[in-house]
Amino acid sequence: MPRRVALPGADELFRSTGSVQRPADDEDTVEAAALPLASAPAATDVAERPTFAPAPRPTGPRRPSGRQRHEEKITVYVSPSELVDLEHARLVLRAEHALAVDRGRIVREALAVVLADLESKGEQSILVRRLRGR
Repeated sequence: MPRRVALPGADELFRSTGSVQRPADDEDTVEAAALPLASAPAATDVAERPTFAPAPRPTGPRRPSGRQRHEEKITVYVSPSELVDLEHARLVLRAEHALAVDRGRIVREALAVVLADLESKGEQSILVRRLRGR
């Protein structure tokens, strides 16, 4: 008699990874579904938009977030050769330096290094020079 395998349902496979929701009675909670959808701004709307001051930056050395659960996500497209280089770096770190890290951790560390260099050197930073083609 053949056995049937029970597979998980869609709710179990595609669960939300968003942040923890607050109770509905909390006054600070804003329901995203209740917000009206904005259409593309017209040229006259751009001048009417309020300007926002940049958030204060922490002082001191920039530190990567390291190994923790991250709530924010971006998608970065890389070429096949860049992906191979990233995977090669991961394997070198593991084989030669006994550091078992994933590709995301390498990217977060590299981001912290480049942003710290930009903050400390400004116009002479490696990021500015590379983006300008020098």
